[in-house]
Order: sequence, then structure tokens, then C-alpha cells
Amino acid sequence: MGGKHGENHQALLNEGEKAEMEMFGFKTHGIRRALCIAGYVLSCGVLLLVFYWKPAWDVWANCVPCDLREADVVLLRTTDEFHVYSRKKVTWASLPSQDYIHPDSPVVADESSLLNKVVKKPEWKVRCLQVQKIRYAWDLAAHRFQKVGVLEESHTCTEIHAKFGSGLPPKEQDVRKLICGPNAIAVEITPIWKLLVKEVLNPFYIFQLFSVCLWLAEDYIEYSVAIVLMSLLSIALTVYDLRTQSVKLHRLVASHNSLPVKVCRRQAGLQEMESHHLVPGDLLALEGGKMMLPCDAILISGTCIVNEGMLTGESIPVTKTCLPRDNGQQPWQMSCADDYRRHVLFCGTEVIQAKGDGKEPAKAVVLRTGFNTAKGELVRSILYPKPMDFRLYRDAIRFLMFLIGTAAIGMVYAVCVFTLSGEEAGEVVKKALDVITIAVPPALPAALTTGIIYTQRRLKRKGIFCISPQRINVCGQLNLICFDKTGTLTEDGLDLWGLVLAKGQSFQDVCSLSSSGGPVPWGPACGAMASCHSLVLLDGTIQGDPLDLKMFEVTRWEIEDSKDDGGQAGELAPAMIVKPGPKAGHVPTGGIAILRQFPFSSALQRMSVVAWEFGGDHHVFMKGAPERVAGFCCPESVPPSFASQLQLYASRGFRVIGLAHKSLQAGVPTASLTRDEVESDLTFLGFLIMENRLKSETRPVLEELTAARIRSVMVTGDNIQTAITVARNAGMILQDSQVILVEASAPAGHPSASITWKLLEEGKINSPSGPQDSRAARGAGAPSTVGGSKFHFCMSGSSYAVIMEFFGHLLPKLLLNGTVFARMSPAQKASLVEEFQKMDYFVGMCGDGANDCGALKVAHAGISLSEQEASVASPFTSRTPNVECVPELIRQGRAALVTSFGMFKYMALYSVIQYLGILLLYWQLNSFGNYQFLFQDLAITTLIGMTMSLNGAYPKLVPFRPAARLTSPPLLLSVVLNLLFSLALQVSGFVLVQRQPWYSAGDVLSACSPGNTSHTGDNGTREGTGKEEEEEGGYRSYENTSVWLLSTINCLLVAVVFSKGKPFRQPMHKNYVFVVVLAAQLAVCLFFLFANLDELYARMDLVCTPLVWRIALLVMLAVTFAVSFTVEEVVIENRALWSLLKRVLGYQSASAYQKLRRAVERDPAWPPLGKTDFSELVALPLGGCREAYANPAFESHEEPPSGLHP
Repeated sequence: MGGKHGENHQALLNEGEKAEMEMFGFKTHGIRRALCIAGYVLSCGVLLLVFYWKPAWDVWANCVPCDLREADVVLLRTTDEFHVYSRKKVTWASLPSQDYIHPDSPVVADESSLLNKVVKKPEWKVRCLQVQKIRYAWDLAAHRFQKVGVLEESHTCTEIHAKFGSGLPPKEQDVRKLICGPNAIAVEITPIWKLLVKEVLNPFYIFQLFSVCLWLAEDYIEYSVAIVLMSLLSIALTVYDLRTQSVKLHRLVASHNSLPVKVCRRQAGLQEMESHHLVPGDLLALEGGKMMLPCDAILISGTCIVNEGMLTGESIPVTKTCLPRDNGQQPWQMSCADDYRRHVLFCGTEVIQAKGDGKEPAKAVVLRTGFNTAKGELVRSILYPKPMDFRLYRDAIRFLMFLIGTAAIGMVYAVCVFTLSGEEAGEVVKKALDVITIAVPPALPAALTTGIIYTQRRLKRKGIFCISPQRINVCGQLNLICFDKTGTLTEDGLDLWGLVLAKGQSFQDVCSLSSSGGPVPWGPACGAMASCHSLVLLDGTIQGDPLDLKMFEVTRWEIEDSKDDGGQAGELAPAMIVKPGPKAGHVPTGGIAILRQFPFSSALQRMSVVAWEFGGDHHVFMKGAPERVAGFCCPESVPPSFASQLQLYASRGFRVIGLAHKSLQAGVPTASLTRDEVESDLTFLGFLIMENRLKSETRPVLEELTAARIRSVMVTGDNIQTAITVARNAGMILQDSQVILVEASAPAGHPSASITWKLLEEGKINSPSGPQDSRAARGAGAPSTVGGSKFHFCMSGSSYAVIMEFFGHLLPKLLLNGTVFARMSPAQKASLVEEFQKMDYFVGMCGDGANDCGALKVAHAGISLSEQEASVASPFTSRTPNVECVPELIRQGRAALVTSFGMFKYMALYSVIQYLGILLLYWQLNSFGNYQFLFQDLAITTLIGMTMSLNGAYPKLVPFRPAARLTSPPLLLSVVLNLLFSLALQVSGFVLVQRQPWYSAGDVLSACSPGNTSHTGDNGTREGTGKEEEEEGGYRSYENTSVWLLSTINCLLVAVVFSKGKPFRQPMHKNYVFVVVLAAQLAVCLFFLFANLDELYARMDLVCTPLVWRIALLVMLAVTFAVSFTVEEVVIENRALWSLLKRVLGYQSASAYQKLRRAVERDPAWPPLGKTDFSELVALPLGGCREAYANPAFESHEEPPSGLHP
């Protein structure tokens, strides 16, 4: 990255991460800086304002490029498609080294620590950079900025225990704090004045300020005040919304920044301190009652039970175990594989219970602090959201640029006309600038904001709350919705359906179970159900996973918390004791003590416990995904019909759990057993079968979406067979459709991967027609299959990961017909949403918790069904916890989108109508009077803008979407044709009035009272120049009256034509306020047309004309309206006509997924069935295009196999 500006002018910050940025080094140049300051003064601040809008220009103008080692200013540019620039200043932090550090000694005891590489000696200074709340320090060895505030990932398990197991010395803690910064997630409540200034400096409000100043200079006071009031209202609403979000976010994190904690200090013992003093490497002592975690920490001794509801959206206790003392040389995260999160306590979660080893408290090493933590990442994702790419907003900018270009032509015309007529320079400038304020409507942002506010209010009435109003319009384009399963499509709670025990080489009949029925008969299966769980007893109440609760309830046993301080030699103190309750029936034992727990992990898909039966043997109990559990059992204990029985129950939509057991030999010390030793040679016990019912609203909603040609996709962490059955029951997969299971694997040690295509052969899934038949049966767009597909791909998260890495070229083709994605982690959910977006789908995501947070954020519209605080990042939250909110949001989004287009079209025509009228009158050195402008701008356009958006959404979702672009042919044609109609109308009026026999250019009263000159002096005559005319109140002319009346009433007619109703909005006549306003406005305009009141006409700069001419004007308006309305209905809104034109012209959709669908339909070999393909020897590089939002500090334990967790 060398180049002419130094070897290290450019580098990547956060390389490979979601927040990756390019950074460029610059050094402030004195002369350039002085010239820029002079420019600020000479331009009256305009140049400073431009630099505020364009920070890159600011850096390029004030600084010179240099090596990053010498830079005092850094220019950052995001590596995504938006390329957003930002400017950051490099600062120096000084260490008080001379007090306690020898010049030749390392800064901290750990010589491999990054902190030793960022301190410049002998100055004892650190170059720092803060970007999006994260602090970076300059690594003198690697010559790049590195993130501080985190413990190095290179440490092994042994090193973490050895280096940090006894705490940090006080002096080293001080040094770390100076370099890493305080442990605080500080979200300041932005002062109102700052929000106000930031909003006012928006380019459009600056233009409005320019317009108002110009109007005040021309004494156009009334409308100036109206625009100021509307702008202030719009600004106030925006500032209020931003302030509310700022306060809400501040309250979310403020209480966690100064929590009292106990820290172990080397040589100083246990100390109490506030949490904002913590640094990476500190050793926390976890004792006492409940506490909130103020940082991310690695548990190195004891066990903890924590509530991760803040991060998962589900308040379910999770057991954390200590980091093992592994002697391996791998970094600790790699050594623990995917299970490393079981040793990490995440910031923002609540420690419910902490137990140390013996009499010592549980201890944890601080891993990450501040905004580097799990909660910090969540807050940062809210503070710095990814920019939204929606074509409507890009087209809106082009629309304004077009109007500005049109205004520039008008300015040149005005300058030429008035200069040639001898006008003073000041008047010429005013007239020219007037054209800009006429061509670019200042009321446009207020009108668009009003429409969004109305939609937001309608959504609120439906129980849908929105924190990102700009996404409402995007909802109108959604054509694919991803649904979580449990809690979203299905009920949260589970019902225990039955127990199927294995006996010898077969399965017994189903034993029905329910909390209201009889107890479970005693045996190993009952022991497993009573002890193999993660339930805890808190304040006398059993808490934990709903599945575990339901399973434990039917045993009729009770939990008793162990109070023992220790166990016998080689034994552990029991973590928990379970005893049979009064209703448990005959049980030959007094209870079971749970000695050790190996908690559930989504990677391992199982959990195990070591338990001691009172007065009996030690046992091992396991539960988990049946396939995984069977793999740990002796083959002779697994019935041959295992696979078929599992398939039978999973295909019926049940969640199936496998149970296993073994007895330990007497005298074996359980404390020394490894997990591998515990989980071996088990005896398979059978299946525990849970029922997870569909919500009653699910199927009707999915059928409505399917009928509207909106794809539904299931993204879940549950078993794939269960997910497929739920998809069928919900209507995602039709009964006559084929389901193709895609399985991909990359065996360890092999350089290539394989992918297999398997048609699921089962009664309800198998179809009599094969793939060739299904391709022949495809329609152009059958609503039930969105594109006519008769087959659906299903895959698991592990297969998805392998396909992403080794079969990237197949991924888009798989997603085209992918319907069920099971066993997906939170990061994979977000990745899947982004992959769909790359195919040009507009993707919605509906989930019920923050384990879906990543997908909710990256989707075009994320809809959370949970009101947990973690869902604060979701743009939309539904108070009603079912999927009925999805079609409602789409309906309202479509209505809002059509309203926005209608408002753009109306504002464009209103501006052009007024613009054409002014240019026609400029030809005679005339113009509209102030009250004429005021009536058009305030009484007509402002009222229409405030009421035109009141139409509600049409109740039926039609099988097509509104246009997504202002530049789409129907919209452009509509604007152009109506523009031509308006031009013809006004030019006709302007020309024809001059050809009337009563017309007189010098006597504006001659038409109604020939020969009467008594009022000439009062009303002014058109003798002399335009300046004299203006001084005598002389905007009055026959041309002015005719053009103004035509343009004013035409604005009303255009509003009627553009107030589109069905199929996306309610018909215009149901917008009662709008109809009343239009009727009142039309009545006033007709009064102006036919009245002949001298005082009124004089005030409005109108003149009397013969009745015949007035009727002629009315006829011209009626003809124009009839033509415009007919063209809009017969041509513009005629979908059949546009479809025919597309076929004749050979037009085909340019969307990536439509192109791919056409290619797939021509491929006779797709989909491949019953075959296995192998990848190339080298995996495809993922690169930046495979990024997905994921909280790098946290990944929740997603829905476990076979329903271990909901």
C-alpha cells in the first residue's frame, strides 16, 4: 500500500470484521489551513458548511497525505457499497512512567501483551484513535492501529490461569486503564441544541432558509412565516424522536457503568471498586447475591448461573463452567472450540448464582471492557446503523437535481428577459433567484414527513411500533419474509406428548405424559428426566428452560438446593438435589444428587450429568439430539428401527429428544472424570416427544403472503425434519411439492468438501411427479410457489456454512428455492438475510428475540415480536406476539410508498405549473402577486400536502408490488404527460386571451366596462415598465388573471388525478378530510373565477373578464382534467397494457433472482437428485461479500437440537 505518499499511507482498520474501514494518513498543512480559514470568512461560512457535508473535502483541503506513522488526521472510508467518509484526529496519551516504571522494563508484566508494543519510549506516550466509541492504539512493531480494551486472543487456557489467575498488580492496573480507557458504555444524552443544529444544517433546510430570506426581501411575508412554521414543526418532530431514542438508550446502559465490584489484586488481596475502573486482565471475585456483569469475563474457577435475557430475549438461566486448565498450545477459544461461550460471562447479563471451589468465591478474568463487550457491540449497532440503500431515496435526489437543472434554465431565461428590458441589476437577481424557489418546492420535506407520520400513527394503532420511520416505505417493496420458528410461527410453550422407551431390539408403545396425568414410572428414563436438566431453584421458584420445566413437572419430583461446602475426597459437593414429591408415586430411592453438569451446547447438541442415587450407584444421564445421543450408546442398545421411528415422529412435527444412561463403577472418583469418559458406552433409553403447536394465526397469514406472491422462508435453530413438517403444516411447502434435502460436509483433514442432493421419500412429502414433471408444470408466477417452483431446498446450518465456503457458486441457486434453514446460528441467520439481499430480494425478518437481532438489523424490515430490551435494535416491534403484524406492515408500507410517489408527482407538477406560469408572465415583465403566490402555496398546496396522505391502506394484499423507483416508466410517463397537459393549458390561456376582441394591453378594465377610465389610476395601467407597474400595484393583467386561475385550479385537478386509491390505498372518497378540503378549495377558486368584487380582485391582483371567457377557462380545465384522468386510468394504471409492452419489447426483469430463475428454468439438469458433488481442492475465499452482522462478543445458544431449548 505504498505509493507516493509513503509506504504506509493507506491501511485497513478492523480487517475482516463487519466494521472494516479503509484509513488514510494525513498531516495538517499550515498554509492550506490558513487559506481554508480565509475561505470560511470570505464565503460567510458557506465553505465551512460544504466541508461539514463533505468531510473528505475538508481533509483534502486542509491536509497533505503522509505515512500513517506521521499522521495527525485520519480519513476513514467504509468498505461497503456506501463508502461513507469520516474524519478522525489522532491524539497522544501520556503515561506517568517515571514514577514507577524503569525505562528498560516492559510496560506490563505480560511481555507478549499488545500494551508493550504501543508505548513510545522514552517519551512514554501512546498514539490513540477513537472510532465509533472504540479506542485504537498505534502498534509500533506492526505499524498499524490495533484495538485495545480486549485481552489478547493468543493466550492459551494455561496462560490465562497462570498470568491472570492471581490478579493484576495495582500499578499495572493503572497503566492498563490509561491505555485502554474506562470500562463504560457511555451514551450521552445528546443536548437538544446539538440535535437542532445538526438537523437545521441539513441541505434542504439550508435551501429553505435561503428561500425564506429571498421572500422576506420581496415582502412575501405570509408564506415565509408558513414555511418557517412547517419547517420548525418538522424539525421539532425529528429532534423529539432523536432525543427520545437518545434518552432511552442512555437509560438502557447508564445503570451498568458504575456497579460495585470486588477485584483480586496481586500482593494487595481483595479490593472493592467501581466497575468503570476495570481493565482487561483484572480478576473479578463473584460472591454475594445477584449482580449485573459490567464487562465480558472468562470464568476460571467455580460455576455461575446467569440470565442472558438482555442478549437472547429469553430470561432463561444458563449455567457457566470454568475454563479448563488445558495444556495445549492453541489459543483458548480454539482449544474450547464452539463451546468457549460456556466459559464466558457477558456484559449486561445477570449473575443469578455463583459458586466457587470450596470456600473460595467464583473468579473470572476480565476479557473485554466498554464498547468492546457484548452489550457494547449491541449499543454500537444502534448508534451506528448500516446506511439503508433504497432506490426511492436515490431517485429523490435525482428528482431534486432535475428540478434544480430546470430552475437553472429558468434563471438564464429570466436574466435575459429582464436585462434586455433595462431592469436594475438587483431586480434581475431577485427575479432570477425567485425561479429557484418556485422550481424546487420548499414544502416537499414537510409533505413527505407528514405522510410517514400518518403511517406511523396507523401502525401504532395496530400495535406495531417503529423506531426507524424511513424504513416504512421500504416495507412496501418486501417480497421475501424470513420467519423464526419457535415463538414466532409456533407457540412458545411445549406440551409433553409422550415417552417411547427402547427395550431390547424394539421400541415399546407410547407412554402418554402430561402434567395433569399420572407420574412417570420409576426407572432410568425417570431418573434422566428428573436430573438431566439445567433448572435452578431461585427464591423458592424453579426456573429454567421451558422444555426442561415441562419435562421435570411430569416427574412430580422437587428440587432442593445443596448447601454443602464440599465433598469427600475425589468427590464433588452436589450442585443440586432432586427428590420425589408427594405425587411422584412409588419411588424406591430418597432422591438424586447431581454431582456434575456438562451443560448443553448447540455445537455438541447434548447435555450430560453425573448423579448419585441416594443409597445406590453413581449414574450418567444424557439427553440431546437423538442422532447425537445414539452415537454415544452401545450399538446393541439402539433398536434397528431407530431411524424410522425418529423420522416418523419428526415428520409429524414433534420435537424429539433422545435419552441415554449408564451406571458408573463403584469407587470411581467422579471429580476426575473427563467429559469423554463420562459420555461413552451409554445405554439408549428411548425418545422423549414434545409437541410444539402452530399459532392459530400462522397458516392464514402465510397463505395471505403466498397469495400476494411474497416468499416465506423458515430460519430456525430446530431439527430440520421438525422444521420441514412445521413448514408443511403452516403452508410454506404445499403438500404436492417435493422437498430436497441438501447436505454438505467438509471432513476434518480433507482439502475438499462434498454436497449431496436427497429427495425426501415419505408419505406426505413424496410427490408422484419427478423433477422433470415439476419443471414442465411451472407457471409464470404461481402464487403458491413464487416463480412456479414445485420443489423446495432444505438445509442445516452446518451444511450452509460448508456451502458458503466451498460451494459459493451454488448458493444463489439454492437460495432461489430454499425454504427451510434449520440449525442456524444467529450469525448464520444474519448471513442468510444478506445473501438474499444480494439477489435483489427485499427481505423482511420476523423473530421473537434478540437471538434474531443480527438478522432483524440487516433485513430491510426487521419485525420483533418481543418487547425485551434487546429488541431495541429492531426497526419494528409488534405488541401482538404473532405474525399478523407482517402483512399489516406490508400493507401500510405499500400505502406509504404509493403516497410518497403521489406526493413527489404532485409536488413536481405543482412546481412546474407555477414555474411555467411565471415564465409566461416574465415574457411580459409580469409575475404573480404576493397574495396569488400565497393562495397557491399555502391555501392550495400546503393543505393538499397535509391531507393527501391520509388515505389508509387497502385491506387486501394484491399479488404485485408498487413501483420501486421514481424513474420507472409509468411514473415518468405520468409526470411528463401531465406536464405537457399543463403546459398546453397555460399556453392556450396565455395566447387565446390576447386574441379576444375585448383584450387591451393598456386598459385592464376595458373588458367589463368599456370606456370607463375612472378606476385606471387606482388600479394602474400597463403603461411604462414593469418596475412602474409594480410600484402602482400593477401585476394585474388579463394574462396574469387567466394564467393564475388556470394554474391554481389545475393544481387541484392534478391532486385528484394523483390521489391514487386501489389496489394499494383506500379509495380517495374514503379520505373524508381530503375530499372536504378539495371541495372547499374548488369552491373558493370558482368564486374567484366568477365573482366580480373590486376589492377582492384588487387585493388578489385579478381583473374582471367577460363571462364567456370565464366559461371558456372552465371548459379548458374540464377538458384537461378529463384527458389527464383518462390517460392515468387507461394508460398509466393499466397493468395489462404494460405487460403487453414488456412482452413486445422483450423486457425482462433485471433483478438478480429473476435472471437466475430464467437460467435455472433452462437447465434440464437442475435440481440434481441422488448424487454427490465434490468441491475443488481449494475453498472459495469468502471475502467481504460474505460478511454478516454478528455480535463478535456474543453468540447466543440457539434453539437446541430436537427441542432441547425453544
